[in-house]
Amino acid sequence: MEVASLVLPVFAIIVTGWLAGELGYLSRSLADALVHFAYNVAMPALLIVTIAQEPARNLLEWRFLLAFGGGSLVCFALVFLAVRAGGKHDLASSTIQGMAAAMTNTGFVALPILHAIYGQPAVLPAAVATVFVAGVMFPLTVILLEREVRGAEHSTGLVKQILLNPMVLSTLIGLVWAISGLPIPAPVAAYLNMIAAALTPCALFAIGLGLSVDGLRSNLKASFALATVKLVVMPLIVYGLCVVTGLNPLYTVAAVICAAVPTAKTVYVLAHEHKIEEKLVAATVSVTTMLSVATLLVALYLLSGLAAGTR
Repeated sequence: MEVASLVLPVFAIIVTGWLAGELGYLSRSLADALVHFAYNVAMPALLIVTIAQEPARNLLEWRFLLAFGGGSLVCFALVFLAVRAGGKHDLASSTIQGMAAAMTNTGFVALPILHAIYGQPAVLPAAVATVFVAGVMFPLTVILLEREVRGAEHSTGLVKQILLNPMVLSTLIGLVWAISGLPIPAPVAAYLNMIAAALTPCALFAIGLGLSVDGLRSNLKASFALATVKLVVMPLIVYGLCVVTGLNPLYTVAAVICAAVPTAKTVYVLAHEHKIEEKLVAATVSVTTMLSVATLLVALYLLSGLAAGTR
């Protein structure tokens, strides 16, 4: 019930946005403004306040990073190479599809689930996973997308564009702040948290508002294929890496749950911002959100014996 109560509201916001657009209550064109705000304002605030408040030493648990991060990158590479091998998709399209199968919604789904079930000790690995997504997966996506748009020959302009990208820049600011060890002043943290809190409703509502039944149907096969990688293949790979590295039980549970949650809504933000595979990513976020209610329950049940001593 704890899993369902956390995941179902996420799916409900997407459905609310879809109903608003389908019934003509709101114009679908408003999705552009919501995504633009999420990409340029809310997400940078979240990245800064999440990374900056985490002690630098806590970001370097190598076994957890190898298991969760390695599983994320392996799944991205598998989908990216498979899509590229088909010869029908360019670099940007392959990148977005790869990230739809590998970029995970740790901050808004995995972290509260782990906290609710295992308490405060489980928050740290979820936070480390969130930092990995922010510090590695986001910049990697932006680099590949900007390279496709700008072209390799414009290397100076490309580097500048990447460094000034809101996600990359905010990640760098957060990392520098974390390394400095300085606390964020309470008013600043409150300010950033207030803005960051707008990310989830804005991004999820925009996904639903921009989603049509025809668009969902036309991408159903591809979105289910990506969902299979995201919700089944990725957790299995991550679990295998946890066993190989000898990761402790609590961190193993955290790594697998972080891998088993839905596709991050920020993949849609990136897709929408760059006008690449928007309908497919929206469908994938919706499908993974819906199916994850079942897959997370299965994962938690299978891990219950391992996690028995971590409570």
